[in-house]
Amino acid sequence: MNLSQIELLRLLQETELNLSKAADKMHVVQSAVSRQLQLFEEELGSPLFERAGKKLIALTPLGVQIMEQVTHIHTAKKNIQSIAADYLDSNHGTIHIATTHTQAKYFLPTPIRRFREKYPGIKIYILQASPEQLIAQLHSHKADIAICTEKLDEDHALVTKDCYHWHHAIVMQPDHPLCQGELTLERLAAFPVLTYSFGFTGRSNIESAFKNIGLELDITLTAADTDIIKTYVRLGMGVGLIAAMAYDPVADSDLVARELGDLIHSSTTKIAYLKQNYLPLYSQHFIEELLFAAQATQY
Repeated sequence: MNLSQIELLRLLQETELNLSKAADKMHVVQSAVSRQLQLFEEELGSPLFERAGKKLIALTPLGVQIMEQVTHIHTAKKNIQSIAADYLDSNHGTIHIATTHTQAKYFLPTPIRRFREKYPGIKIYILQASPEQLIAQLHSHKADIAICTEKLDEDHALVTKDCYHWHHAIVMQPDHPLCQGELTLERLAAFPVLTYSFGFTGRSNIESAFKNIGLELDITLTAADTDIIKTYVRLGMGVGLIAAMAYDPVADSDLVARELGDLIHSSTTKIAYLKQNYLPLYSQHFIEELLFAAQATQY
């Protein structure tokens, strides 16, 4: 058994048991990969994969257990590399941030700017996706930190920190009836609504607020991107139910916004990372910058 064989197993897991793709990632021919896998299985005394001819189609029960250990070994390898790099130079490195459009556009610019002023040698990559995809990116080591509102606290393999609390608002054209008078959920439910796709940006709190009083929204359009929602509000398709932070008084001056903090429970954006991952000092400082920005700005 050697580290190359362990890495082969990890790449097979990453490529959904595709020997050809695993070979390409290891920069060797497929026959060499097949031979290494055969030697490893002979050493263990039992196959790790079910096969259809030469094709790998599934893990055996032993293979499932071995793959769990391969994941731990890969994590330890990355941690060793991170610890060494951090010891040699904590002012250079890379942070991969997995987040949603709303966080990337409306919350992250200020803390990222402040962080870059202090750590100009750190490169920052932002990966935008759904909450489920953000969690998957953490587990596959494609992201170091995830920032979003939904799902993070459901995964026990993650360290989660509350970042900031925020609430929703509605946006509409200036002549819309909801621009005037007392704003209630009952009045809002009487009009077509444009809001976030399920699982994004506090959508669960929106659903709960109306369900609790026995009402159902007439949702005519959903999107993960707030700007898309506002675009279709401008086209007269309905009222936009968005994160309050996503309304810009200057850029959105053609729309009227009314806050819903008294009608829909506030949502909490969280920061998360894998418990088993070593976070370099600059990543820890970046999280501190996020928390500082959150204290300064509550939505």
